[in-house]
Amino acid sequence: MSKAQINKPVLLVDGSSYLFRAFHALPPLITSKGQPTGAIKGVINMIKRLQTDYPESKIIIIFDAKGKNFRHDLYDQYKANRPPMPEDLRSQIEPIHEIIKAMGLPLIIVPDVEADDVIGTLATEASQKGIDTIISTGDKDMAQLVSPHVTLMNTMTNVYMDQAGVKEKFGVTPEQIIDYLALVGDTVDNIPGVPKCGPKTAVKWLDQHGTLDAVMENAADVKGKIGENLRNSLELLPLSYKLATIQTDVELDQGLDQIEHDAINNERLLALFKEYEFKSWINQLDKGDSTADTPNDSTATEDPSTSPEPAISVNYETVLTQASFDNWLDQLSKADLFAFDTETTSLNYMDAQIVGVSFCVTPGEAAYVPFGHDYMGAPEQLDRNAVLDALKPLLEDESKKKVGQNLKYDMNVLANHGIRLRGIAEDTMLESYVVNSVLTRHDMDSLAKKYLNHATIHFEDIAGKGAKQLTFNAIEIEKAAPYAAEDADITLRLHQKLSQALNEMPSLEPVYRDIELPLVPIIADIERDGALVDAHLLGVQSKELEGRLLQLEREAFDLAGEAFNLSSPKQLQTIFFEKLELPVIKKTPKGQPSTAEPVLQELALDYPLPKVILEYRGLSKLKSTYTDKLPLQINPSTGRIHTSYHQAVTATGRLSSSDPNLQNIPIRTQEGRRVRQAFVAPKGYKLVAADYSQIELRIMAHLSQDVGLLNAFSEGLDVHKATAAEVFGVATDEVTTDQRRSAKAINFGLIYGMSAFGLARQIKVDRKTAQSYIDRYFERYPGVLDYMDRIRKQAHDDEYVETLFGRRLYLPEINANNKMRQQAAERTAINAPMQGSAADIIKKAMINVSKWLTESTLDARMIMQVHDELVLEVREDLVDEVTAGLLEKMESAARLDVPLLVETGVGNNWDEAH
Repeated sequence: MSKAQINKPVLLVDGSSYLFRAFHALPPLITSKGQPTGAIKGVINMIKRLQTDYPESKIIIIFDAKGKNFRHDLYDQYKANRPPMPEDLRSQIEPIHEIIKAMGLPLIIVPDVEADDVIGTLATEASQKGIDTIISTGDKDMAQLVSPHVTLMNTMTNVYMDQAGVKEKFGVTPEQIIDYLALVGDTVDNIPGVPKCGPKTAVKWLDQHGTLDAVMENAADVKGKIGENLRNSLELLPLSYKLATIQTDVELDQGLDQIEHDAINNERLLALFKEYEFKSWINQLDKGDSTADTPNDSTATEDPSTSPEPAISVNYETVLTQASFDNWLDQLSKADLFAFDTETTSLNYMDAQIVGVSFCVTPGEAAYVPFGHDYMGAPEQLDRNAVLDALKPLLEDESKKKVGQNLKYDMNVLANHGIRLRGIAEDTMLESYVVNSVLTRHDMDSLAKKYLNHATIHFEDIAGKGAKQLTFNAIEIEKAAPYAAEDADITLRLHQKLSQALNEMPSLEPVYRDIELPLVPIIADIERDGALVDAHLLGVQSKELEGRLLQLEREAFDLAGEAFNLSSPKQLQTIFFEKLELPVIKKTPKGQPSTAEPVLQELALDYPLPKVILEYRGLSKLKSTYTDKLPLQINPSTGRIHTSYHQAVTATGRLSSSDPNLQNIPIRTQEGRRVRQAFVAPKGYKLVAADYSQIELRIMAHLSQDVGLLNAFSEGLDVHKATAAEVFGVATDEVTTDQRRSAKAINFGLIYGMSAFGLARQIKVDRKTAQSYIDRYFERYPGVLDYMDRIRKQAHDDEYVETLFGRRLYLPEINANNKMRQQAAERTAINAPMQGSAADIIKKAMINVSKWLTESTLDARMIMQVHDELVLEVREDLVDEVTAGLLEKMESAARLDVPLLVETGVGNNWDEAH
């Protein structure tokens, strides 16, 4: 498979943050002419590393603009304590900008606006479009931007921070970071805060009250000197909050979609590198490598847990003659195991055509067989059909063992040419994933760097970047061959390294051999079969949404007293704040009244027009993301939607999907459920959905051996009602709907590490009452508390926990000096065995069901796997037989001390079946 990544997050680089850190952290460097270059080298090294780690991602560099910004208008003492920028640093800024531009990377500097606010705006735009974003920064303030789609990364320390990481580091959630910063203040930026209020005090207050407003409301109750300081700061705290808030609605000249990489200007780069005397970079350019780093230039540190292999000499052959090809066929047929890879025209496995194939039998000896390069002047190549016909018996032979990197993709593209890949003996992506799922990346480039200390040829090195990037068939064979042959060579070497790691951890071998590897052809089949989608129904839904949007537009016009563009912030500002004179809750960095979504939500509580605008925006997003987009994803050849499932993404072992993401199709709203109604059964068939019921709670009962939980599940009781009866001290038949809802929150909340504060917010009681519920829960279910204590201790001893089947979930922070990080790791230790075991069980069920369907030759097939649910397409007259068999195979996927219960449904569409 091409090493170009399937998942491509947007990277937003806080250039100003790294400018100062590089200047102070790295030793001073000076050219022969006296020009300082230490910060230049540090910042550019960081960017080069990002290009290496994320070769397919859009990387955008953002710097602060010169001079003051809107925060100085709010508070003239803002950053007043900062000393002037050292001249040695100032003189390096322009060279950094010039090098970035020559590298072809977008550089954004917005007058009167800080880099934080530009980053916040771009990250918010990406999130609204469902695009994952990584913000590369060392700035703690950025933690307020972290969300399900936004992660922070400190490139200098290689530490990533997601939502759990923010809670772990600061003791508060991303949503509370601004409140936290307002209380603590910032001496560097001169944000006032509360004198003597440190992080522990701020966390304590926010844990008690939730928000800054609530802390201020309860200031009279805080005793001692700190309480006096809090009360004396009440007037300035709203200002501190504003100063700490990153703006997310900056007006930019270009939106995310318009910001693109340019071609690398090697001539300009060479001149700059010579001017600033970066000899190693000059050498790299001379070798034709504009982005690679050298060990001396890298700021990264190697993982001490790995022992990189020494570099070996390589001999890569480009196979252009029949004699050479026959020689390789002979080698492959005699080999006990060979590495295999395809190079294709597309990452879309349904559309991809094979351009060439590569092999490796012995490390360092590899070959590339091109047959689809069709650029002008391409040399004569072997015939594609002849090569594939010759390979077909070998590739379809179960006894001929193959190793690859993400062979599911290769299996799918080979199917486009009538070849069913068999003999999948090893997959390096899955080996790496099973060895340590906490690794953030399991792509070949990252694994080669980690385990072999080898910098691979990147796809962009030979294909270019952005809109001008070439497809593989258009790349010169002289460039394509070393890249492709290296794929096979590195795959074989990685397998040798990773198989050794697996052998040293015997409990992981069954996870790899019995769960992950057998799943590869099953998922490939599910992907290729796809799901039938009613484009007409989606079109009807789009029309109805369009009608509702027009209706909302008319309502908005009536309320405003004039027609206007509901999607225009400027026109909304005029209508809201000039014509209707609504209160200004927040301002943009340029001092204009904000119309961002949080502002609209607050205004909608009291005014009708903002409420209409909110509904308009929500339905507009549903229309553009689902009802308009899904029909465009229907494959014209099959008439079906073909998602991509990913085995090596989540830390717990769960599958994820993309293009489209089936896991995120809405189910809680009526409009969202109607999207599921468009996933339909073909004529003569039904959809059968089978979903594990409360699987994680059942696993908790099994792991904890709590008598109360075991009895509740064994007797088939409503476990939430049973919990409510225990916690609230009433008879089961007297449990109210609200009590059951609260008990459900307790059952699920505790296994996810929810605090009394979190529970109180969810079920709308005070914290003391919530704590009493938790205490009573543990009194009634002491085995659960014992399990939690036991697993915490085990995690501290082993630094990992395991699923029921031996999958390891590492906890690198479990013995951290930072107490909050330690506690977050403990919560993960409690929950991960349940989530991971549930993931293993659904995977084992998929293997069982697939084997049964294949052997029975029943006219039924799996078409989707979503969370704990399997969806099958079944011939109408076989529904009862298949449903019975499906129940048996899923419920027998694991043996627990409580029944594994599966709920099934049948319908003409997914919503009916679910």
